Amino acid sequence: MRLHTRRSFMARAGAGLALMPLLTRTAHAAPSNPMATPEARALLAYISGIGGKSILSGQHNFPGTFSRFTDRVNALTGTYPAIWGQDFGFSADGGDGINHRPAVIEEAKKQHAAGSIITLMWHAVRPIDDEPNGWKESVQNRLTPEQWNELVTPGSALNARWAAQADVVAEWLKILRDSDIPVLWRPYHEMNGGWFWWGRKRGENGYAALWLMMYDRYVNHHGLHNLLWVWNANAPVQGVDPYHLYYPGHAYADVLATDVYENQFEQRFHDDLVALAEGKPVALGEVGDMPTPEILEAQPRWSWFMTWTNFLENNNTREEILALYRSPRVLTRDEVKI
Repeated sequence: MRLHTRRSFMARAGAGLALMPLLTRTAHAAPSNPMATPEARALLAYISGIGGKSILSGQHNFPGTFSRFTDRVNALTGTYPAIWGQDFGFSADGGDGINHRPAVIEEAKKQHAAGSIITLMWHAVRPIDDEPNGWKESVQNRLTPEQWNELVTPGSALNARWAAQADVVAEWLKILRDSDIPVLWRPYHEMNGGWFWWGRKRGENGYAALWLMMYDRYVNHHGLHNLLWVWNANAPVQGVDPYHLYYPGHAYADVLATDVYENQFEQRFHDDLVALAEGKPVALGEVGDMPTPEILEAQPRWSWFMTWTNFLENNNTREEILALYRSPRVLTRDEVKI
């Protein structure tokens, strides 16, 4: 949230990653990870199947609020959103506290048992910093070009620090894996903007290298085969780069998403992502102002939308929320059949 050569990298990254094709041109519902769990495969097939016909409703929650905003949707509409969103956080305590991670995982298990689809993200601190840390001090701070090059160089000290940080979150995801819970995994989002330390890194050793590093470590090292990989850009508003400059390739993404704030649902934000996806599902990873039923008719390929936390009522009236949730196109939790 805005409140917020690839070939040479793969040659260095290890045999597990190098064995996978860099890009596949044929779009289908098969997951990018050939070892994906049956539950992950079923979820991707379902999401792929509703594209163009229906859209899943979704609601994000801060780590310290657990399901507060999801429950608020229920209070307003009489139903629950289909997707429950959460974050692994970065701060010592409060709304974004890493101390909430055990409770977030337990809540994810409860939400899954109730029928929710789970999506998780991570506002990671810089790999030169330790957790916990601050928003401006770390998550929205910068790495020097030299630090970035060290980060994406296997065997370097900074690469090892990054791996150790990524391993902490992997252990939490393994709890969900061992409970047979598939996760729409949405790390390092809004990379085409310049407000996060991983943002605006072009080229073969840029953002795509970071994405492939995490993909390789989580899939091949940790065996997190319950993850569906959601590559989530920001809508290319003024000052934000086009999607394609940071896309790692079809072999490393299952869903392509974008974040739309300030009610800027321009048709090109939908159409350009659909073109880049070449048949893979596309989604509204985060929204502030919710899309109207009319917008969804004009932009039918969105597979889900997820409203960001307190934007639910800060940016949308009850009438607007009801109109969206009562739209025949919008699916709520009780309507999801996987």
